[in-house]
Amino acid sequence: MQHQITVEDLLDALQERLRLRLLAGKKGLGNIIFDAREEKSDPIVAGPLNYIHPSRIQIIGPKEKKYLTGLSGEEQEAAFTRLFSAEPAAILLSNRLKSLPALEKLARKHQVPLLASSLKDSQILDNIQYYTARFFARKTTLHGVFLEVLGMGVLLTGHSAVGKSELALELIIRGHRLIADDVTEFRRVAPDILSGSCPPLLREFLEVRGLGILNIPAMFGDSAIRHSKYLQIIIHLKRMKLQEIADMERLRGAHRYRTVLGVEIPEITVPVAPGRNLAILVETAVRNHMLKLKGYDAAEIFIERQSQAIENDKQ
Repeated sequence: MQHQITVEDLLDALQERLRLRLLAGKKGLGNIIFDAREEKSDPIVAGPLNYIHPSRIQIIGPKEKKYLTGLSGEEQEAAFTRLFSAEPAAILLSNRLKSLPALEKLARKHQVPLLASSLKDSQILDNIQYYTARFFARKTTLHGVFLEVLGMGVLLTGHSAVGKSELALELIIRGHRLIADDVTEFRRVAPDILSGSCPPLLREFLEVRGLGILNIPAMFGDSAIRHSKYLQIIIHLKRMKLQEIADMERLRGAHRYRTVLGVEIPEITVPVAPGRNLAILVETAVRNHMLKLKGYDAAEIFIERQSQAIENDKQ
């Protein structure tokens, strides 16, 4: 597991999104922005130019540049000395600002990467904080197939050979999208939100017994996959005999909650037996869950209607 974020890591991850350019200080790309083994609190790695509480990435926006250019020669030199004495990992110019020659010279001297972006400083801060929070979020891996079904993140779980991959293939053919097969990495990106993605080695592939490894985008197009999705519901596939299915709760079904990284995720057990169309059952389970999120519970409505009918008969 990687514990550090370097300036080079940040460039690899966000260069395109933040439209970053390296102006000077290439030798400092290995500078450490954050080390999880040393820092115990949540990382706040970037912020506007600050001499008292300097961030690892000092961002110079329009206000900061106006302050610096308004200084006399000696005052500006002293300001830059204070800036580099704090040993920032990188300095970033936002809002299409032109660089200052003295700043580039000092960046090369102190081996501090000087970056530039055309985006606003607020956008840069939001993206960097989200990246670092996601990087160091609590993580776990779960066995199963993770899909986007009707816009919701659905994890199919169950014992080996229960039919998860075959069901996933049928759902993909019906227009839904694959995120991960066999192993899904989940990160807790907010107090009640889990984001799931596929390990790079397995990305885009689905294994189906008898057919082997299938490349989903090659067969069905790029729209058949997604790289990540929030986990919203778990569908647990369980082999059952007809009598076991008959004995299940009739009104509410087999609903419970499963705790993943401290977040409670709704889990529905769907019986696997000959003659049951699992793809339709999964789609229906997702639609029913969406209705519940909007406040409509069919079981509650039916119970209330039945109670009202009994009360009317008594009267």
